[in-house]
Amino acid sequence: MLDANLKTQLKTYLEKVVQPIEIVASLDDGDKSRELQAMLQEIVLLSDRITLVERTDDTERKPSFSINRPGTDISVRFAGIPMGHEFTSLVLALLQVGGHPIKLDDAVIEQIRNLDGDYRFETYISLSCQSCPEVVQALNVMSIINPRIRTEMIDGSLFQNEVEARQVMAVPSIFLNGEVFGQGRSGVEEILAKLDSGAGARQAAELNAKEIFDVLIVGGGPAGAAAAIYAARKGIRTGVVAERFGGQVLDTLAIENFVSVKETDGPHFAVALEQHVKAYDVDIMNLQRAASLVPGKLIEVKTASGAVLKSKSVILATGARWREINVPGEQQYRNHGVAYCPHCDGPLFKGKRVAVIGGGNSGVEAAIDLAGLVSHVTLIEFGAELRADAVLQRKLHSLRNVTVITSAQTTEIHGDGKKVNGLSYTDRVSGASHKVELEGVFVQIGLVPNTEWLKGTVALSRHGEIEVDAKGQTSIPGVFAAGDVTTVPFKQIVIAVGEGAKASLSAFDYLIRTSFDDESETAEEKVAVAA
Repeated sequence: MLDANLKTQLKTYLEKVVQPIEIVASLDDGDKSRELQAMLQEIVLLSDRITLVERTDDTERKPSFSINRPGTDISVRFAGIPMGHEFTSLVLALLQVGGHPIKLDDAVIEQIRNLDGDYRFETYISLSCQSCPEVVQALNVMSIINPRIRTEMIDGSLFQNEVEARQVMAVPSIFLNGEVFGQGRSGVEEILAKLDSGAGARQAAELNAKEIFDVLIVGGGPAGAAAAIYAARKGIRTGVVAERFGGQVLDTLAIENFVSVKETDGPHFAVALEQHVKAYDVDIMNLQRAASLVPGKLIEVKTASGAVLKSKSVILATGARWREINVPGEQQYRNHGVAYCPHCDGPLFKGKRVAVIGGGNSGVEAAIDLAGLVSHVTLIEFGAELRADAVLQRKLHSLRNVTVITSAQTTEIHGDGKKVNGLSYTDRVSGASHKVELEGVFVQIGLVPNTEWLKGTVALSRHGEIEVDAKGQTSIPGVFAAGDVTTVPFKQIVIAVGEGAKASLSAFDYLIRTSFDDESETAEEKVAVAA
């Protein structure tokens, strides 16, 4: 089950276990139970602190297993075989149940301990989902800190009856005490914010008490991270306010074109960004959505929580998100057959019929990936021909279970009130309308900038992008912008990083050439003193 290299690595990790661990497996006579049994038996042989108990007569999901600390209520549970992206979740669970220190701020740990109530979480995942491990690991950590929190990871592909019954059509899907709690990527702090009703008000009060920043960066993606690093290295007071640190990179599967990094994935890249920023004196205010920008000598950024942050300069790096097709049915069936991440949600449509909307690289890549899982893929492209690279098109056309329809405008997504069951499109040449019966629609038509909150303040292009000059300066003095949110062409991580650095240097240049009445010491003098 585990290859030699994986066993060697796992054995090294398990040397960090300081408390005894008991694994209790719930098995039946199926093939997947035998696979799980084999994997757990191999794990037990790697550490003398781990024991295995096998049960066939309990009422737990099968195959599943719990990782327990004997003599305590500490326990986490996995239904399925946590390989793929979830293997890291398994390793961390073993370490943390085994007494290895949990890497969370003391204040967050205390907040988890103080949660009042009993919480039973069930998280449906797919092993190919890169967003799922963050949720699984967050809930596992919370359950270890506070045993009144119970959690179970469930591989949706192994428990299709549950997936159908609960209408799970996107992962990760989180249920709390039997009711839908949330969908999509969530970390510890995001989950805590939903459980602790007073957290938002406390955080807003803390933000309001912040001192004036020299540069405040809005957005925590590659552009925002680069801007923060370059600003902090100048010795000036730097802050980052972000809805989620890492931004869209968190939803990127493979990164193979970032110079000097041959291959990585989005979540690992995002962690590296955050670690690099935290190596400097940067005030990171995560899980805070900017709601409005107020120009002035001191620029204000108001957050959705009601907080007001003040800064002498601001860098806007709020990035972009998946573009929607804006047809009837899209919002109604979002996460109920309408999806935007084929890597995450594709396994939930195994053996079913799906459509991919979009004939660029993203759309064609999605169709190729899905073709190996689903019964049939219909790719719909608005233009007269596909726009993807030739090598991708050749691969696509070689697949027997893919139909390509060009010059087609999607007009409606149909459903039965609970989930998708079809799609309508108009032939843009003949004008005829057609309906395709299917169970899933994956939208892959590009990006839209996150600038709705800026309308009426900075100048935006007709596409909603922030207009910037060669130095990243916007139409407002002291306000700069960088990354996918701007008019700079070619939305690439490496370009966003460079633009973030440039905007930060431009902001510093602005600070040293501008006098502020509230302080006698300029940014240039601060740097001179620090040196």
